[in-house]
Amino acid sequence: MTVDPGGGGPSSAYRQRGGTGEVLVQVAGEVARPGVYRVPAGARVNEAVQRAGGLTRRADQAGVNLVARVQDGQQVIVPRRGAAGAAVASAGSGSDGAGAGGGGGGSSGGPVSLSSATVAQLDGLDGIGPTLAQRIVDYRQTHGGFRSVDQLRDVSGIGDKRFEALRKAVTP
Repeated sequence: MTVDPGGGGPSSAYRQRGGTGEVLVQVAGEVARPGVYRVPAGARVNEAVQRAGGLTRRADQAGVNLVARVQDGQQVIVPRRGAAGAAVASAGSGSDGAGAGGGGGGSSGGPVSLSSATVAQLDGLDGIGPTLAQRIVDYRQTHGGFRSVDQLRDVSGIGDKRFEALRKAVTP
């Protein structure tokens, strides 16, 4: 486990630092120094990525929303170009980091994973344009991923009719 300089040891890596307004974020995938980093509460994903040494040359920058705000316990996975999209998950969501490797689905005909699909993959679904695809990714990053397909109803622009059309085309 890596904790940024000035942090405690691994035992402090699982709790928010009392009274300092800092949160812990795990940054993995295509970054120079994957690990757990302290960032100010309300910081953007970009700050956590920079603390991890920045993106590698193989990173798919479009696969991660660098301007989303981080939450304590989030995991940010920066995908490799050509892989499925980034995943941001809360510590308790049961994510095993699979978002960086595959399962994003897309035009192959299988269901698309809401937890790892890129904007381009979501845009390929019937009834989803680039704006709505970006809202889905933003929701995923803000709320720590999708634990249920039903959470798609909470995304602005997805009503009952569109949800029913998408239900079988996506997985959490």
